[in-house]
Amino acid sequence: MPAPSTVVLAYSGGLDTSVAIPWLQSRGHEVVALTLDVGQPVDLEATRRKALQAGARAAYVVDARDEFAEGFLSKAIRANLLYEGEYPLSTALARPLIGRHLVEVARREGARYIAHGCTGKGNDQVRFDLCTTALAPELEVIAPARVWGMTRDEEIAYAEAHAVPVPATRGSPYSTDENLWGRSVECGVLEDPALEPPEEAYAWTADPRAAPDEPERLTVGFEHGIPTALDGEAMPLAPLILALNRRAGRHGVGRIDHVESRVVGIKSREVYECPAAVALLAAHRALEGLVLPRDLLATKQSLETQYARLVYDGLWFGPLRTALDAFVEDSQLRVSGDVSLKLYKGGVAVTGRTSPYSLYQSALATYSTGDRFRHEMAEGFIYVWGLPARTWTAVGERAAVPRLRPPPAS
Repeated sequence: MPAPSTVVLAYSGGLDTSVAIPWLQSRGHEVVALTLDVGQPVDLEATRRKALQAGARAAYVVDARDEFAEGFLSKAIRANLLYEGEYPLSTALARPLIGRHLVEVARREGARYIAHGCTGKGNDQVRFDLCTTALAPELEVIAPARVWGMTRDEEIAYAEAHAVPVPATRGSPYSTDENLWGRSVECGVLEDPALEPPEEAYAWTADPRAAPDEPERLTVGFEHGIPTALDGEAMPLAPLILALNRRAGRHGVGRIDHVESRVVGIKSREVYECPAAVALLAAHRALEGLVLPRDLLATKQSLETQYARLVYDGLWFGPLRTALDAFVEDSQLRVSGDVSLKLYKGGVAVTGRTSPYSLYQSALATYSTGDRFRHEMAEGFIYVWGLPARTWTAVGERAAVPRLRPPPAS
């Protein structure tokens, strides 16, 4: 028998990665399990023990919460990242961080392979594979769930046969992923986009109908586009997000039901809970609207769409993301100030914003006493602004430009 080769497995403790350990062992591999703490509300020491119980040779847990918040979520907030205008990319943003740590552990352990529990239909397979390609092309990727061809029920049976404890059961088939920035839920009855998600699918947010009858008001402080304070109390980004997840979630804020376009070309119905993300992105956009001029806002918004798709498509470790970061960072130099929010029955509303860099000047905007806007200059501005349209029309009339005729009847 050849000597076993080492595989570093991205281990979540869920069904797919738990089944992957005995499956990889059955093919002659030694498994080193790696779990990153990116803010998922689970007992990670229990997760580590479960990996060892399932047969891993070693199991590591890395506290990456601050690294995730400061190196990834801060960029997402500054760039207002929403995939297809709805999804705050909670799962997608964590993958390049996990991928980077997988490579580091693989090199330290002398491993030849990296493994993950992603299926052939999912987006995460693309993200993990491309992280490995970009950071360590000498390593090979093994994706058991792309190979073994088991249904979820068959995976559950396989786990039971190998005495591997997993959270999924035949009565509760949801697949979930959680981190600081949000919770994603799929499978089960959610696969029918015509059906309303059952209340049991949610864990972080209250049913808006049962949320408090009184709104909650809070203030987020920003420095250069990054949240740095909550209700006047300075705090690092990770604790601020955790606090806002609790407060906004209590009011039912952050529920997202999205039929999205996956990288592999299929449509997928996903349910997300992202209380802090929804609140912070609303606050950040409002502050940008106060301090950035129109042309910069418009250009940034068009680039935000590209940035969000880049993250979703697994291209974090590429030159475009680095270039976009440079643009976004420069755009945030004046995005500092306070934004007031109201949380109520599933909604978040911006109720006020202030900044030392505010472009809103009351003496220019007011129609009351103190108006400093020079109204008499507007007529000349409109003449010059409309000159291209006036010239276009005049030239067309002189040249007798033919008008389009409808096609002849068949």
